[in-house]
Amino acid sequence: MAGLTLVYDLVLYISISTVIFFIIKRSRSRRLRLPPGSLGLPFLGETLQLIAAYKTENPEPFIDVRVKRFGSIFTTHIFGEPTVFSADPETNRFILQNEGKLFECSYPGSISNLLGKHSLLLMKGSLHKRMHSLTMSFANSSIIRDHLLVDIDRLVRLHMDSWTDRVLLMEEAKKITFELTVKQLMSFDPNEWTESLRKEYVLVIEGFFTVPLPIFSTTYRRAIQARTKVAEALSLVVRQRRKESESGERKNDMLEALLAGDDGFSDEEIVDFLVALLVAGYETTSTIMTLAVKFLTETPLALAQLKEEHDEIRAKKSKQEPLEWNDYKSMPFTQCVVNETLRVANIISGVFRRAMTDINIKGYTIPKGWRVFASFRAVHLDHDHFKDARSFNPWRWQNNSGATSPVNVFTRSAVGHGCALDMNLRGLSSLFFFTT
Repeated sequence: MAGLTLVYDLVLYISISTVIFFIIKRSRSRRLRLPPGSLGLPFLGETLQLIAAYKTENPEPFIDVRVKRFGSIFTTHIFGEPTVFSADPETNRFILQNEGKLFECSYPGSISNLLGKHSLLLMKGSLHKRMHSLTMSFANSSIIRDHLLVDIDRLVRLHMDSWTDRVLLMEEAKKITFELTVKQLMSFDPNEWTESLRKEYVLVIEGFFTVPLPIFSTTYRRAIQARTKVAEALSLVVRQRRKESESGERKNDMLEALLAGDDGFSDEEIVDFLVALLVAGYETTSTIMTLAVKFLTETPLALAQLKEEHDEIRAKKSKQEPLEWNDYKSMPFTQCVVNETLRVANIISGVFRRAMTDINIKGYTIPKGWRVFASFRAVHLDHDHFKDARSFNPWRWQNNSGATSPVNVFTRSAVGHGCALDMNLRGLSSLFFFTT
């Protein structure tokens, strides 16, 4: 009986403390000029509406309805926190430019728990700068670039040789991009281990946009379990490669760069970093490749012009001769198709950040501690910034702009960072070249 009384008192204390906390928080918010909007239901906010929208073929209404009602900057409550959404390009640029000054990385628990606290998306301060610098130097290396082109060419040809009359393009694109990413990160060629790892990754990614409560969400519980298996498998690889590196055996891949760096990254930091890069190289690239083929199929004139550009290059090469760097640079219309695919598809729809102090912008105040979401997708699909914004039109990029507004509103980095972005662009061009 005494035990039940203790539990009752504890629950009552927590409940009262929570109510007081929210009263104080709301009282402070009322004193500030917040962006207009709705916080939705208690605790849940508008999370269920957001998740429901993004599980359909047309997630735009979540933002469209609120922008029409409140304007391009509005307040909502998702994933357990009040959040300011920005569909304004100037505000988005301000958020990105003040990374580490006024804003810091902050993602919902469903994402951060799956990527790991040392993921590049979640790193802060000097550690983030060091890891980001290492990633970009690796991606821009001419030696690695040459390896990347060779691996793309080899893997695309390998998979195409195995294709039959019926091809599930999305599945094939996922296999190609995952194998390419694993090869670039850890030098593994396709085998049973890489395929087993890929299947676990599918489960991890499914958990990104679910309510992060394993008790209530079977999908999220499976994702956490899969993430544990992935981390264990990568930890074994990191430990083995560290031993090899110390004995003088070196490889030209990202893992070697992490192990050989002067920064002294721990095994846990390296594993979390690899987990995030595998996600970036897997889901975004494969989805973009598939959607690009869909868009081209629906736009015969663009497909014909793309084929003509590739036929000119193909005529100068033997059947088995691989694509070279100069070949990629001589594909101007292909680049227009890539840009337009990235703009329309918006695989990464935006970025989450957290206000490090009270921030005044556009006549509103974003309170310290509040999360903000800079929506690239909303800008890219806004008719005020792009004519017929929701139509696939690669010719809009032939004047190197594509936008109708005077400012640069296209956020190309929305699809990834560093080597993951490079794989997106080169892999997409290679698939076009070999399949058209």
